[in-house]
Amino acid sequence: MIKLSVKEDCCGCGACLQRCPRHCIFFKEDKEGFLYPLVDESNCIDCGLCEKVCPVINRGECNEPLYVYAVKNRNERIRLNSSSGGVFYSLGKYVIQKGGVVFGAAYDDKWEVRHQKAESMDTLEPLMRSKYVQSRIGNTFVEVETFLKQGKLVLFTGTSCQILGLKNFLRHEYENLLTVDVICHGVPSPGVWRKFLMELTHLQSHKTALCEVAGKKTVLLSSPESISAITDINFREKEKYGWKKFGFVVLKKSVSKTGENSVLLSNIFSEDPYSRGFVNNLFMRPSCYACPAKGGTCGSDVTMADFWGIQKLYPDFDDDKGVSLAIIHSLKGADIFNTCNFESMPVTLEEGTRFNQSYYHSMEMTSKRALFFADFIKGKKIRETVMRLTRRPVKMVVKQIIRKIICG
Repeated sequence: MIKLSVKEDCCGCGACLQRCPRHCIFFKEDKEGFLYPLVDESNCIDCGLCEKVCPVINRGECNEPLYVYAVKNRNERIRLNSSSGGVFYSLGKYVIQKGGVVFGAAYDDKWEVRHQKAESMDTLEPLMRSKYVQSRIGNTFVEVETFLKQGKLVLFTGTSCQILGLKNFLRHEYENLLTVDVICHGVPSPGVWRKFLMELTHLQSHKTALCEVAGKKTVLLSSPESISAITDINFREKEKYGWKKFGFVVLKKSVSKTGENSVLLSNIFSEDPYSRGFVNNLFMRPSCYACPAKGGTCGSDVTMADFWGIQKLYPDFDDDKGVSLAIIHSLKGADIFNTCNFESMPVTLEEGTRFNQSYYHSMEMTSKRALFFADFIKGKKIRETVMRLTRRPVKMVVKQIIRKIICG
């Protein structure tokens, strides 16, 4: 029976819930906005299956990769619409064209992140691009198993702990399963994300009202915008900011005659409150500070990531439109990868991970995490809390200015 002594022992993959034969495990959201399993002990038969599939209890072994590549999709439009080099889209396209099914993270109608399946190219696109929120797996492991037993080709992509959870859940290898994990910095709280969006939509309405009053316009103000007014969210917008600056853009419905969506939020990643909280590790899941699936131990066929530092190692391969790092762990992964006809260049694992140490190491726990969640639980605004906790000391700012002057 799954019993958590500390929250670091659960990564929230959902394998235990889906494998329980008595359906006596359910997930409940805690005060920090993360899901954790609870057991109806009156219905539990103590079969131990929940413990056997847990990726924290049953960890994988490290395998040296077969190949490592810097990769770009040859289709510029696909690459521009992707977070990095556009690898996932082509892998998904290959699987769908073979009559298969692709699973990945997508936004639902409330802009929360959930794992969903795609069986057509139209439904594949929402699975593209990074979402810096922990996704809800739901019942997708069970769905994957059903499709595999039907003989369908399945691609499942997720964080390393989700891939390890799926592999433990399935209990044996399937030749028709392709697993792809992403090098993960950590997963932020869905509860924090939900509150951030609520604050964002209400703040935007308030600003609009103030502008109209100050301008002495006679207009009929609408009620505060709801999350349903949002039409798109992109954590990695490239057209305006480029690949390396992490443009975070949120679009909303527009009342203009053109019918085009208007911008609700547009920031460089480092200037956005939610993004700053993410990179400063303020609201990550506790297990992320001791991840059970680092260093290629999740058993995936392919690991994907941004190829950070490509401009220093191979500047001719970089055009600031996105370059992916692809670490190939299996012959099956290599066969499908080669079929996609990417523009690729072989590199060493050391080169690929030199500026992406999240492949090997978990993030460091910060004392500011407790301060953030103390404010969050009290209902204080996320924007104000994050900006206060991530404000750079004056001495640090002065040193950076001096360094720029000296270095030119």
